[in-house]
Amino acid sequence: EPAALDEAVLPGEQPEAHAARLAQAKASAVSARHPGAFILGADTVVACGRRILDKAETEESARRCLALLSGRRHRVYGGVTVIDPEGRAVSRLVRTAVTFKRLSEEEMAAYLAGGEWRGKAGGYAIQGRAAAFVRFVGGSYTNVVGLPVHETYQLLVGLGLPPRPPGAGDS
Repeated sequence: EPAALDEAVLPGEQPEAHAARLAQAKASAVSARHPGAFILGADTVVACGRRILDKAETEESARRCLALLSGRRHRVYGGVTVIDPEGRAVSRLVRTAVTFKRLSEEEMAAYLAGGEWRGKAGGYAIQGRAAAFVRFVGGSYTNVVGLPVHETYQLLVGLGLPPRPPGAGDS
């Protein structure tokens, strides 16, 4: 359920703090509408240095992101907050380093033509065609996809949800 928040970066806000703040705000907003439920709020921020890259909404913004990331290392910050039925909140910030190969104009043009960049932090989807651009991932791959699954699972178990690996007990 969308939290419908203003996701603008606050003046002087660093990428890590931005991801954590948005995850907490999203969880709090949705929790207020669903008391007594488990609520998960998450946000993904792609940063090159201290510069936070937007979620690409236009082809030009996606092109700027790809040009900036080309041949460079960047970081992906995943903020996760879980609120349990009693209102206890736990949070985690996950950091992943990603290095792109140097991209040619042809590679960028072909990727942009495919459209999978739309709405993606940093203008790319690592689980899609952009995987061919990735030389190195240090840390959680699922964080770069959009939700650090292992860390989220650990938060849920820590709040008392019975440990249940994927597929366990499914029919």
